[in-house]
Amino acid sequence: MGNPKAFLTIPRQEAGYRPIHDRISDYSEVEQTLNSRDRKLQASRCMDCGVPFCHWACPLGNKQPEFQDALYKGKWEEAYKILNETNDFPEFTGRICPALCEKSCVLKLSMDSPVTIRENEAAIAEAAFREGYIKPRHIERNGRKVAIIGAGPAGLAAANQLNGKGYTVTIFDKNEAPGGLLRYGIPNFKLHKPIIDRRIRVMEEEGILFKMNSDMDVRQLPEGFDAYCICTGTPTARDLTVPGRELKGIHLALDMLAQQNRILAGMTFPKEQLVTAKGKKVLIIGGGDTGSDCIGTSNRQGAVSVTQIEIMPQPPVGQNPATPWPQFPLVLKTTSSHEEGCSRRWSLATHKFLGKNGKVCGVEVEQVEWIPNPDGGRPTMKPTGKVEVIETDLVLLAMGFLKPEQPEFPENVFVAGDAASGASLVVRAIASGRKAATDIDRFLTKSNPY
Repeated sequence: MGNPKAFLTIPRQEAGYRPIHDRISDYSEVEQTLNSRDRKLQASRCMDCGVPFCHWACPLGNKQPEFQDALYKGKWEEAYKILNETNDFPEFTGRICPALCEKSCVLKLSMDSPVTIRENEAAIAEAAFREGYIKPRHIERNGRKVAIIGAGPAGLAAANQLNGKGYTVTIFDKNEAPGGLLRYGIPNFKLHKPIIDRRIRVMEEEGILFKMNSDMDVRQLPEGFDAYCICTGTPTARDLTVPGRELKGIHLALDMLAQQNRILAGMTFPKEQLVTAKGKKVLIIGGGDTGSDCIGTSNRQGAVSVTQIEIMPQPPVGQNPATPWPQFPLVLKTTSSHEEGCSRRWSLATHKFLGKNGKVCGVEVEQVEWIPNPDGGRPTMKPTGKVEVIETDLVLLAMGFLKPEQPEFPENVFVAGDAASGASLVVRAIASGRKAATDIDRFLTKSNPY
């Protein structure tokens, strides 16, 4: 280590967000960056622990102490090479990963001030692109062809790995551009889409073929390939089938998020198809990251007010004994979108939607209590009888996604990412795509050892 005592003398410094009054009027990325000197100082805080719990917590198995040390010493290219050994797309995870690694950092335990691993990761990736460390590889082909169905993070990772092993890879996707939920689910203010385009260009130059606007039936896969990888994600959002669901003004969260991203990409929609919060009282049902993204988007579209409700109780603030270190802590999370303005409420169950002239005008909700299960299982929900009506002109349902049921596939068909596990994190999707690529390579090598 370059400075084994830096964690004692150098405080954690986050880059932070652009001022609210500045960022709320545009869709540019809200997160700022540190200069190179400060970034190297932040990397120096890594303790190079004997047991690196950051490495243990990362689904990709990133080698955090190694790339932090290289970054601190100013060896940016070496830092990127170490990072790229385990992570195909650090420019994505460095922006949108919840940083499981930081939550298990020993400095998180000892002083609640972990190393800024995620920001350091993003800085390394940006330096690699800026300085030209990332160049298209010249790959010798092995004569085998693999089809990837789905151009989200799992599909992109599987394709990148298989392409590097010499397979001719074709990616099919139903959308007009690759990225999956990276492009159509995550707002631009969290992940600017040219970041995706930049990586796709490298993959194309390395020989990966993208066939967009190709909506594939996984039961009728295209012919001419030696193996297939299904990476179609979780296409079905969880709906809320209560009285009044048919009213106008009630939409799934991705109806808004995907449409707004497409508008920013230059697409236009008829007025009657627009899902916009402009001049409306917005109610978001669902307390997760997708709901948070709806808050930020609604405020930028010009909402009069934004309210987010969740059926589960409010998580603990700061620490949660149920999820001790080094586990990922289930605690109250306040995002940049929450800071921009919204009302948050918990333990509210939705009874029905109320309408006027065929349009939603309110939601009837009831306060509920959660009774602990003596056996340690899921707690029991108990109605309290406290019913109220929340006025709203626009309801966005952000309650997660249903795990897809896959048919029985032949032995040369593999499934990765959310298509296999159900909705999860981008970092886990990348890890799943990498594993699927290893499994496909092992399968095809075994079937043709020569």
